Amino acid sequence: MKILGIGNAIVDVICKIDDNFLNANGLIKSTMKLVDENEFNKLIQNLKIEKTVSGGSVANSIVGLSQLGNEVGFIGKVNDDDFGKKYLEGLEKEKVKYCYDIKQEKVPTGTCLILITPDSERTMCTFLGTAGKINEKDIDEKIVKQSEITFLEGYLWDKGDPQKAFNKAISNSSKSAMSLSDLFCVERHKTYFLDLVQNKLNIIFANEQEITALIEAKNFKDIISFAKEIKKLIVVTRGENGAIAIKDDQVVECDAEKNLKIVDLTGAGDLFAAGFLHGYVNNLSLKDSLKKGTDLSSKIIQQVGARL
Repeated sequence: MKILGIGNAIVDVICKIDDNFLNANGLIKSTMKLVDENEFNKLIQNLKIEKTVSGGSVANSIVGLSQLGNEVGFIGKVNDDDFGKKYLEGLEKEKVKYCYDIKQEKVPTGTCLILITPDSERTMCTFLGTAGKINEKDIDEKIVKQSEITFLEGYLWDKGDPQKAFNKAISNSSKSAMSLSDLFCVERHKTYFLDLVQNKLNIIFANEQEITALIEAKNFKDIISFAKEIKKLIVVTRGENGAIAIKDDQVVECDAEKNLKIVDLTGAGDLFAAGFLHGYVNNLSLKDSLKKGTDLSSKIIQQVGARL
């Protein structure tokens, strides 16, 4: 395989609702709320499911890479339940090799209830389920060794079993890449993330806010100096200021696309990573890899959802 992704296996459950449903359930429009199993079941019991999609940050990137013609795989923990089976079907449909043996777990498959109101706004309720309970037994080191790059997400990292799973994957990888995922993740795990970035990973994806917080940079020059010093490939997205890749003494920039009709920012970072990694594993230049990432992220934000 070109790339093996390891991340949260979350089934996106898409339902259309009216504003009264949000008010009746105390939900704030356009936000994401973490819920437990009981609350999730209570919310979904009277809804009509429009569509289910095999989601999750790295999974979105891996599907994007598959759509670009790359041989890819994914490891993510699901339960042997209806949503777990739908997750597997969703990946198979996108020609992604699912490198995980589904079995009965104590906790259900992770799900994200995406509630779409008539004004096209999306309100999300996420039940992480068994996705966040990944452990080193779930990581097949033979499969890791057979891929050119292992791509991980910061969302999945946590102390205990997930940390052990991360370390096993990285130690068996030819090259390892990771997305810092979210400012909340960076602030929560700053010491560990900094160690991963400086000492264990080969490629790091971050937005400007995340990398600034991680290294406590005062300005963007600090970020460039940091990347040159640790001699890793650091790829930073900067919103309307485009994107930049720093590798050794190379600093390569790419402008953002202009005049886009932005509909939904979900998946912008995931698809940017997919485009960049496609260029990287197919020996394109850093400039062309940045362009491919920018192209995919520009397309995804002009539609609803995180899949092209």
